[in-house]
Amino acid sequence: MIIQIDNQDIYNAKEIHYVFQASYKIEANLINAIDFPPLKRSVEDFLVCNNLFYGYYCEDELVGIIEIKNTNTSLHIQSLVVRPDYFRKSIASNLLTFTIKNSNYKIFTVETAVDNLPAINLYQKFLFDEVKKWNTNHGISKVKFVLKI
Repeated sequence: MIIQIDNQDIYNAKEIHYVFQASYKIEANLINAIDFPPLKRSVEDFLVCNNLFYGYYCEDELVGIIEIKNTNTSLHIQSLVVRPDYFRKSIASNLLTFTIKNSNYKIFTVETAVDNLPAINLYQKFLFDEVKKWNTNHGISKVKFVLKI
């Protein structure tokens, strides 16, 4: 089941933080990141965030989250995370499908690390096109994808 999460509720913000930490620790190791900004987000950061959060629940447990930011011209996928014990169960695909189908936007953007092959494969499976690569000041090479429908 996928539902919107009220991230301004402290209990929900703590759950979001937990899933983000678990997932991003795996990604940081995968891409050999020493300084990985997503791991620095606090519970308080989620409480005051203006983005929208949708959660994938399995038996009342939050196991996946998509964080989206609406812009004037597109929907930006800020984060897409899955609890490691639920990897490879199509949760990220389901969250992405849900987001695309339930949006009025025709343009979707997302960024990830160049070395995050599972994420890159997912976005390519959904026919996102690579539009840009660059190096961050955190020592991470990133790639941006765009989907136009």
